[in-house]
Amino acid sequence: MKNSQFDFDSEAPPEQAWRRKLNSHASILKEFSVTFTEAIKMDGHFDRENFMKGPSMASSPGETHCAAVSASTWVEPHGKCTVAFAVAWSSPKVKFCKGKAYRRRYTKYYGTSETAAKDLVHDALTNYPLWEEEIEKWQNPILKDDRLPEWYKFTLFNELYFLVAGGTVWIEASVNGSDTSVNVDPEGGDMASRRSSDEEESSTGGNSGGENHFSAPSNNLMEPMNDDDDVGRFLYLEGVEYIMWCTYDVHFYASFALLELFPKIELSIQREFANAVLSEDTRKVKFLAEGNWGIRKVKGAIPHDLGTHDPWHEMNAYNIHDTSRWKDLNPKFVLQVYRDFAATGDFSFGADVWPSVRAAIEYMEQFDRDNDGLIENDGFPDQTYDAWTVHGVSAYCGSLWLAALQAAAAMAIQLGDEAFAEKCRGKFIKAKAAFEQKLWNGSYFNYDSGSSNNSKSIQADQLAGQWYTAASGLPDLFDDQKIQSALQKIYDFNVMKVRGGRMGAVNGMHPNGKVDETCMQSREIWTGVTYAAAATMIHAGMKEQAFATAEGIFTAGWSEEGYGYSFQTPEGWTTDGHFRSLIYMRPLSIWAMHWALSTTKTMLEAPKINTMDRSHATPHTLNSSHNESGVRTVASKTRCFGNAVFHCSC
Repeated sequence: MKNSQFDFDSEAPPEQAWRRKLNSHASILKEFSVTFTEAIKMDGHFDRENFMKGPSMASSPGETHCAAVSASTWVEPHGKCTVAFAVAWSSPKVKFCKGKAYRRRYTKYYGTSETAAKDLVHDALTNYPLWEEEIEKWQNPILKDDRLPEWYKFTLFNELYFLVAGGTVWIEASVNGSDTSVNVDPEGGDMASRRSSDEEESSTGGNSGGENHFSAPSNNLMEPMNDDDDVGRFLYLEGVEYIMWCTYDVHFYASFALLELFPKIELSIQREFANAVLSEDTRKVKFLAEGNWGIRKVKGAIPHDLGTHDPWHEMNAYNIHDTSRWKDLNPKFVLQVYRDFAATGDFSFGADVWPSVRAAIEYMEQFDRDNDGLIENDGFPDQTYDAWTVHGVSAYCGSLWLAALQAAAAMAIQLGDEAFAEKCRGKFIKAKAAFEQKLWNGSYFNYDSGSSNNSKSIQADQLAGQWYTAASGLPDLFDDQKIQSALQKIYDFNVMKVRGGRMGAVNGMHPNGKVDETCMQSREIWTGVTYAAAATMIHAGMKEQAFATAEGIFTAGWSEEGYGYSFQTPEGWTTDGHFRSLIYMRPLSIWAMHWALSTTKTMLEAPKINTMDRSHATPHTLNSSHNESGVRTVASKTRCFGNAVFHCSC
């Protein structure tokens, strides 16, 4: 390790603690020497005076220090004794490439001193039995549910590895409510020019040259209402090979894990993007695929990500395509916000982000070029499948748009914006008719309305909008027959025609039963999309097909007969097992299956008639299944497991 320093308590509580708990003796060696094995061989322990010697000297860069801990105890005949060891380290500051530095979240409770690691390891040894007990309380209802297959229980919990292994950065909120310097937005009002104390500690060169052209709205959505709502700021990578923070089109899939387990962190991420919708960054960027230039962040467009080298302040690190022209990001924002609003019952969250939801819907109107209420794709890969070209109306983006219109209308009614609700309702009615007329072929929705050789492909993700609609407690987008027919087609073709269903759902399949080889992504099996398709099947009452679909990911990725991707689940693989992008965010969508299966839901049965098809949308018709606060309750308010243990504010 670099710049290492070992610090053991000079008052020797470790020795005292061991004696009290285990009738044991602990000893330490702060620095290795050639004779350290002799002490163990002769005495069975190190010199107990080492406890009194204070911390070791800090190492120089590149120098390695080693230390050792030993323990001895008495064991009665046929008895046994467990000796617990703990290791902790403190790295209180995270610094990004362009210079800005922040304090990690745990420093709120342990500070930034050199002795913080000692407090951390002390708490670990003191509290680990309670932590284990809390984890068991959280997991046992699932692990002991005989209705669930073993492979599902195994994979559900193990896919959570990504929350800590996905390059995660969790920082303390800006000191004294401060943030980075911003300019004035002529439309958004005055903006404070502020700089955090952490940034003052950071090195120079934080700006990439020239003037900062980043503007943000004056109402900072990131300021918590009270201390209980302060959960800091959270980042995780799209993947360890795709190093962009909180990639939003992928978080759309992964976010179910955070909503289930850490809902306030999930809300904080949505606030980040709500804030970003209303911001603009006019710095020029060259987009690699088309070779054209554009601005880094367009006002009204959801950013693809929160950045790489200067997160929050230099968004859209992705520069293959101009994502301000993508058709899935804005609908995904509306859908995630509504789902989280309905699931948590957090009315203040809904009210705070509502201007951004409106802006996100209004921004997309420019892509309805024939006034049929539907957005059209632009003949390039303008969505999360960023190598798979789309022409005209598409099943993926079109269904997301339909769902977003319905979610926005429902949210508008609940927040008192009835005029906007009526506007969304009118668009929805037109768009739904056009969507079904242009894409429904009698058994599934075509990939797109174009005339290319893959326009009639069966896309595994064709019902992405319906998935979120069902997960949010909204009425179905289509009738049961269409939903179940499309899902059965996906199961019969995309799943079962690939190695007998033992690999997951291939993204694209021709109706003749051959894999769509149009591009790299059409022929891949995406792990997270397979889980999402399975969740959609569960919502549609097709549990048998759902578990068979998702089991293919376990078989190919996690089982002994698979390809060995345990704890590094990739974005996807081909039918011959070649992977792309290990340790990826999207497979967290297995928690969408749990969301669909959860028996803790208090969601009321959706109306038999889609409220969006009625002749008039009124507060009465849309509020029939709301609680007293006017918010539809999808799930009982979720709390982070082990609340008292992990100092979590949830």
